[in-house]
Amino acid sequence: MTDGTPPMKSVLRAFDVLDVLWEVNGAGPSEVAARMDVPKSTAHVYLRTLEETGYVVNEGGEYRLSHRFLTTGSRIKHRSSLFRASEANLRELATETGELVSVVVEEAGRSVVLHVEAGNRSLELGIYSGMVTPLHTNATGKVILAHLPTDRTDEIIDTHGLERLTDETITDEETLRAELETVRERGYAVDWNQQVKGMGLIGAPIVVDEQLKGAAGVVCPTGRMKDETYQRELLQKLEGTIDSITIKYRYGT
Repeated sequence: MTDGTPPMKSVLRAFDVLDVLWEVNGAGPSEVAARMDVPKSTAHVYLRTLEETGYVVNEGGEYRLSHRFLTTGSRIKHRSSLFRASEANLRELATETGELVSVVVEEAGRSVVLHVEAGNRSLELGIYSGMVTPLHTNATGKVILAHLPTDRTDEIIDTHGLERLTDETITDEETLRAELETVRERGYAVDWNQQVKGMGLIGAPIVVDEQLKGAAGVVCPTGRMKDETYQRELLQKLEGTIDSITIKYRYGT
């Protein structure tokens, strides 16, 4: 840990148990013990303790994650000033374009989807609130990297590296930094096939009183995004939406 205090192994192991339950969508003590390479009695103690917290439920000896996680996540999202300022405007943009739109924030050096709205011809990509992706693999993430303080951008790249998600993902640091400079100059980012094959994304920053709050983006099939006329149309609508979000964030939340 950064302050020199060693982490509590029991807390770390409890979260390992939660990860196992997520991966297998429910399991008994024997399966958890086998997956974690611990005694069955140890797994059972952790499962019973987590059940006491309400974040795990026991259904006939099989334990699974409870909907309390959903409650907690929803509270976190609705507490966000950016979510409250952007929800209605994102819905309008999704309706107007028919595409999938989202607002994302940076947390712990990753891109986190804060909210998503689907239009009537949206790609079905399984994008959801809370989804975490590497910042360098998509336009909204690159917009954030481009507008963070330089030392913070350097720290994120040094810490997380440049993971490859597709053949088109930028994994060369010099190439990425050159693109980030271009993004800063023109005020938006656009790419395709870098996070998911067949997915294009255009994104722009949400800046309020010179403070970066996040980024908004429009997702559509690569073929549509490569159409420069359509791309310009999306950018115009996206920038208008961000202007409205910025005003509402400043005065309405």
